[in-house]
Amino acid sequence: MNTILKQVALITQIDQLIRLQATGTPEAFAYRLGISKTKLYRVLKTMKLLKASILYDMTLQSFVYETVVEFQYGFYDLEIGKVNRLSLKK
Repeated sequence: MNTILKQVALITQIDQLIRLQATGTPEAFAYRLGISKTKLYRVLKTMKLLKASILYDMTLQSFVYETVVEFQYGFYDLEIGKVNRLSLKK
């Protein structure tokens, strides 16, 4: 379970930096996240499989979303309409 939470936290962090168009080069991005470039590309591939339209913009030197997307996770109470999200706090 801890592994899943770490993956969600990493995807959330990557998502935020992509939205800010502040990832830098793949090498700098991986370093900033504290992961290898190979792992970065593996996570980006997973995100793309989940329908995130990610590409690298050479002009901005940042990964960007080609279309507007939203990353959500958690369980949703359909009867009440409340969202119960996973807590990433340790």
